[in-house]
Amino acid sequence: MRILVTNDDGVDAPGIRALAIALHARGDEVFVVAPDSDRSGASAAIGPLHRLDALPVTEREWPELPGVRVCAVTAPPATAVFVACVGGFGPPPDLIASGINPGANVGHLVLHSGTVGAALTGAGLGVPGLAVSIVAGDDPHYETAATIAAAAVDWIAAAPRSGEPTRVLNLNVPNVPLDEIAGVREATLAAYGEAWIASASRTGGDLKLEFRGQRRDPEPGTDRAMLLEGFASVTALTGIDSRAAVDAASVAAAALPPR
Repeated sequence: MRILVTNDDGVDAPGIRALAIALHARGDEVFVVAPDSDRSGASAAIGPLHRLDALPVTEREWPELPGVRVCAVTAPPATAVFVACVGGFGPPPDLIASGINPGANVGHLVLHSGTVGAALTGAGLGVPGLAVSIVAGDDPHYETAATIAAAAVDWIAAAPRSGEPTRVLNLNVPNVPLDEIAGVREATLAAYGEAWIASASRTGGDLKLEFRGQRRDPEPGTDRAMLLEGFASVTALTGIDSRAAVDAASVAAAALPPR
């Protein structure tokens, strides 16, 4: 397969190298297109691309991956994916691999995560994707997450391209050596407030945000619960899909006058 590797922490972050190395070791054709700086929290933002004269791109070289094309773009990760999927870096990819993010992207955080947003952007263009994150820690075991991510690629790519939504898998991995992983479990998204809650206050004209961690036990079967039990969690996300069912008749009946 031809795999695009990206992230939201920037092309110089260690997690993206670990992911690219693991995928390259499978024998896949890997190329890297990622932001030139940290774009965490960018979600699937691409900005006004149609009004840009040109998108700055810088070629990089990674000694660990000789011959692998590495490009830094002055743009969010979703832009990197969008441009690659429409031919900006050669043939479009068969799969998007985004990460490895230092810090879990669980529950409602998938809405804001640039790591997840990159994978969902590919899904909107019909390309399946994998978003990979590891629990935050002082010494991230990126190789653990990369190994599990590489094993998940075949399942994602095996999905038919028609008849069902494009597959996007959100993978979160405990920050431990591979032999300490309890297993891999399918999970649902945790509800808002299970990991932390936010509050805002104003001092003068400025806003101050405060984030407080939660100590309560998460709902069983959620991605956060799986991580706390030592499992890597995998959650299937639905990207943009034109085949989704909509009850348009009920909307029309409520909004429009009878005809």
